[in-house]
Amino acid sequence: MNEVQKTLYIPLYGKQFVTDKGVILQDEKAVEIWQKEGFSLSRKASSKWLAYYMAMRARVFDDWVKEKCEENCVVLHIGCGLDSRVLRVNRPNIPWYDVDFDEVIQVRQNYYENKENYTMLVGDFRKCDWLQQLPSNRRLIVLMEGVCMYSHADEVKQFLQALATHFSKVNILLDVYSEFAAKMSKYRNPIREVGVSTVYGVNDPKMLTSEQVNFVCEHDMTPARLVAELQGGERWLFQKLYAGKMAKSLYHLYEYSIEK
Repeated sequence: MNEVQKTLYIPLYGKQFVTDKGVILQDEKAVEIWQKEGFSLSRKASSKWLAYYMAMRARVFDDWVKEKCEENCVVLHIGCGLDSRVLRVNRPNIPWYDVDFDEVIQVRQNYYENKENYTMLVGDFRKCDWLQQLPSNRRLIVLMEGVCMYSHADEVKQFLQALATHFSKVNILLDVYSEFAAKMSKYRNPIREVGVSTVYGVNDPKMLTSEQVNFVCEHDMTPARLVAELQGGERWLFQKLYAGKMAKSLYHLYEYSIEK
């Protein structure tokens, strides 16, 4: 895997950490994979505060897709890494596509297998030829967690426009850095510890919209109901570090829709 692909181990560690702690989400698959992969993370990338944050982000995505899932839909998880969202959401009757680079899918196949209503695809969202493998006659639910900061906003916008070309009804949830956070990442971001040196930011959610792609709303990455699962001093300190006004200005979670 290259440096960007190796960042998948940071949220994987977070999910197995909170599973052991019994808070935020339960992900036994993350525990299994983490124990077998044996990837070494630095102290900053494996901090409990970042683990809580990664788990909360994942839980918000999980809850959103559960809410959006309906009988006649398809789920597309871009940049799936080794994540077990398909198991956590547990909608076996809904077609689900997990997409990532070839090197990542090769590792993923050690832990998952294609079956009815579940397909792993090799694909890069910046090259949209693989979209034709998805059924176009259903509502598409798109998840882009921890993906957009590694590509310029123009590339993300082009992908959303490609979705509008192929599908008539789409719901999208994605997270982005602000431009300031992207600049500051060269100094403090744990992703540097797996070799990533360049990330990108979006200051205005409407930067990604077009005539067919509409901005819906911003979601809270660290909702109070999840922060409340932490105990005592940990809850107070997490609130200061990751759920305060400054933190919320650096990292955003945006929902978009396409309706034709």
